[in-house]
Amino acid sequence: MNTGQAASNRVITRHRAYAAESVSLHPVPDPAPLRPAPVLAPVPESSATDSGAIRRTGYPGKRLLDLAGSAVALVLLAPVMAAVAAAVALTSRGPVVFRQERVGVDGRPFVFYKFRTMFHGADDGVHRDFVTRLIRGEPPGSPAEDGHGEGFKLQEDPRITPLGRFLRRTSLDELPQFLNVLRGDMSLVGPRPPLPYEAAEYSAWQRRRLAGKPGITGPWQVDGRSRVPFDEMVRMDLDYLEHASPGRDLRLLARTVFVVLRGDGAR
Repeated sequence: MNTGQAASNRVITRHRAYAAESVSLHPVPDPAPLRPAPVLAPVPESSATDSGAIRRTGYPGKRLLDLAGSAVALVLLAPVMAAVAAAVALTSRGPVVFRQERVGVDGRPFVFYKFRTMFHGADDGVHRDFVTRLIRGEPPGSPAEDGHGEGFKLQEDPRITPLGRFLRRTSLDELPQFLNVLRGDMSLVGPRPPLPYEAAEYSAWQRRRLAGKPGITGPWQVDGRSRVPFDEMVRMDLDYLEHASPGRDLRLLARTVFVVLRGDGAR
């Protein structure tokens, strides 16, 4: 056997040895995609009062009404919104439009828009404590909380700018919420969207108000506003969710205009 043939035999032998020692690899499966955790537990099916069954809010054409109504409002109110935006920018430091996380249908968070009415960087601690006491039915913690204004707004809130008081009294600060309706985060009519720390205080039956899409206006804003306690406000919302209809929405929208023009419940 010559030298070349011997070398070739050694290569073949080594190749067979490597083949005998081959390792079987098992591919690692891809990890399951991460899903964001909901803000709250799923909203239970419930009644318009405290027990029973409630239908999911809505009716055929409600989204169409929201789209048409918000689009028309944004066009007609564009000059007013431009004037308000300019006034906010000229009278205090900070962004013109205030963006805030709110809790929407089924506890899903969304970004809520309104014209800024507070000094930039204001602490929410006072309001957080006030809302917690309100939901729990506890007495006010300070004179400013006694005889509060519009449900979840302090009567004498030092965080509000002079222009902001006017915007709140006339509800002009709420106009950017038509963008929320156009985006599908909100409806023209529905329960008021709570802050996350408000919703965290809800009991099981109170969370039922999150079964429907939040609205710019609703029965509480028209019939209750500063005149009813929190539990009664929740019952009004649940009654709306149970009996929502095109006719009721149109009546609430029409009555909202008169409430805003009269300044009922606003401080």
